Amino acid sequence: LKKLLATFRLEADEHLKAMSAGLLELRRVPEEERQTEIVERIFREAHSLKGAARSVNRTDIESVCQSLESVYAALKGKKLIPAPPLLDLLQQTGDALYGLLPREAAGGNAPIAALLRRLDEASKSAAPAGEPPLAPPPEAALPAAAPHGPAATFGARPAAPDWASDTLRVASAKLDAVMRQTEELLAPRLAAGQRVLDLREAGGAVASWKKEHARIRPAVRAAERLLTRLGGESGAGKGKEQQLLAKLLDYLDAESLHLKNVEHRLARLKRFAEHDHRALAGMVDGLLHDVREMHMLPFSSLTDIFPRFVRELARDQDKPVELKIEGGGIEVDRRILEAMKDPLVHLLRNCIDHGIEQPAERARKGKPPQGTISLAMSQIDSGKMEILVADDGAGVDAAQVMAAARKLGLVSAEAAEALGQAEALALVFQSGISTSPMITDVSGHGLGLAIVREKVERLGGTVALETQADAGTAFRIVLPLSIATFRGILVRLGEQVFVLPASGVERVVRLAEQDIRTVENRETVPLDGQPASLVDLGDVLEMPRRGGGRVAGGSLHAVVLGAGAARVAFRVDEVLGEQEVLVKALGRQLARVRNVTGASVLATGRVAVVLNLPDLMKSAARQAAPARAPAAEVPVDAQPRSILVVEDSITSRSLLKNILESAGYRVATAVDGVDAYTMLKSSTFDLVVSDVEMPRMDGFELTSKVRSEARLAELPIVLVTALESREHRERGIDVGANAYIVKSSFDQGNLLEVIGRLI
Repeated sequence: LKKLLATFRLEADEHLKAMSAGLLELRRVPEEERQTEIVERIFREAHSLKGAARSVNRTDIESVCQSLESVYAALKGKKLIPAPPLLDLLQQTGDALYGLLPREAAGGNAPIAALLRRLDEASKSAAPAGEPPLAPPPEAALPAAAPHGPAATFGARPAAPDWASDTLRVASAKLDAVMRQTEELLAPRLAAGQRVLDLREAGGAVASWKKEHARIRPAVRAAERLLTRLGGESGAGKGKEQQLLAKLLDYLDAESLHLKNVEHRLARLKRFAEHDHRALAGMVDGLLHDVREMHMLPFSSLTDIFPRFVRELARDQDKPVELKIEGGGIEVDRRILEAMKDPLVHLLRNCIDHGIEQPAERARKGKPPQGTISLAMSQIDSGKMEILVADDGAGVDAAQVMAAARKLGLVSAEAAEALGQAEALALVFQSGISTSPMITDVSGHGLGLAIVREKVERLGGTVALETQADAGTAFRIVLPLSIATFRGILVRLGEQVFVLPASGVERVVRLAEQDIRTVENRETVPLDGQPASLVDLGDVLEMPRRGGGRVAGGSLHAVVLGAGAARVAFRVDEVLGEQEVLVKALGRQLARVRNVTGASVLATGRVAVVLNLPDLMKSAARQAAPARAPAAEVPVDAQPRSILVVEDSITSRSLLKNILESAGYRVATAVDGVDAYTMLKSSTFDLVVSDVEMPRMDGFELTSKVRSEARLAELPIVLVTALESREHRERGIDVGANAYIVKSSFDQGNLLEVIGRLI
């Protein structure tokens, strides 16, 4: 609670500053249109502050904001005018709220009670509709509401409370910009290391040159002596050959001195480069560490919002649920926390809606009536962390998942029979797969787990599902600790270099030709006594065929990637080594390229493509899998699908008819359940969209009668209604509806998406 209060104070300070600035602007701006815009802006700030206060049980601040909202609503509706006395009152209210911030909890305060009375009187004095706005009469100034006291002049702030004295507010965008610039320093650090290697290679070349020079010089001396002796024996003088050899010896002597000088200078340059590299590496690594620490937040800063979310959703589902959170003190990169908020919300919603059973069902199974959800975070090693989301519910039925996948055409009947349980359960992460018996505003769309996998893989992580019937389900998410930089394995294919994140590389192996076996038309290699698929990385990336890949003795290089229980060996031409890599995005034009995460500039200045490991695993599976039979083609001249809309309200009926006809459907309408049932018996429809509350026969009765008819038993039915209680949804499931859409959250795209999945 203390952490939440500290966060609330910072947030409230921002809202109050915005409200104060808005009031100051309102005093200066005479134009009526601009005044309306400013009032709307302040109104939003007051509303946001009220919501934040409610979340930390600051009922005193919440009540003041509620009264403020009434006044701003009257101003917005032109029932009050922003006269100076009213603006003075609003200013005093802001000062009083500043004074309330340092408190730990709500408490009685006479000046606040007086302030609330004045605000209520101001809102009640608003002119009735159609009459000119009123200005409230001037009143005496409000006494001080807190030890800090209200500001003496408009727009001034009270003294900063103690809780903010040791902190500095920095915009996250500025912090992210500093982080990006700091990470860019990794490139010159790697380049400095490469310069050291280049100088070492140059020194080695000079040493070889010096050795060759030392070997040749004696041979030239011997040739000179031989020519001198032959010339003396023949009595000839010093010949031309001897003169040339003498010049060559003079050059070799001078070159020897030159080589020593070059060698000395290279040695000095190498020492200086090594010193500069060490200094730069130390500074860059220290700066990166410190800036990353600035980005680190405790895991609890994300999980603090979940207990209330779970409690409210469980209450709506009428399921008592306890949420246990572990590892809240572990610090994580803020960017990862922000990216994981939605996936964790989807998983928690999945646990409550799909996993935890109703109390009666749990009692029948011998379980306690209260379900349990665990959310735990742990650090695996220096580069990876794991988030575990688990429940003690009914578990995931692999057969239901397989049936849903077959219904969507994701797997054929033959492929479904060949899949094991783990492979079948992995299908739950495919878009559109849902085991929910009905589509509602909470679940059944089959998108939640697909979003989880997409977000996790975009961060360079993996997600795996573990389940056991009536014992529960667990989702294990493994993520890197850093987003932009990581350790990468450099591999070569032909003339191109690629980077594989080291966190997903299980091992690098050298394979002999005799180790490669063919099983069911797939190349495999033994790893720890188990066969693993062997694919060519170039084939997966759809690169032209090339030679190479073999080293001395006819062996091959391969990199083994692992995701959960699956392992695939990728054949490459050469493994170049490992280094830290800074990933650069490819731009909006190439925002999502299959098998590719981004690019990186290596220490040599060469650009290397950074590969996406989850995509590689899926691409390898598609390449190794037998070709699926093509889906039956839909005739071009096929008739549009027909839909029956059942709605007693002519406005709603017309709206639904227009939406569906605009989407290309043929639409017929019925005014109630009796009319619809008569039409269904005489005509053929592909789907029914029905209201629930109708005269003569409601939507529940209509659905029940349709399901009792053998000819209509499989007809999809979508209920669109204002009834949003759990009992009504359960009744919709009981009578056999396929989807249940609440009108309060009605969305045209949502309706069309549901219909598209059902027919």
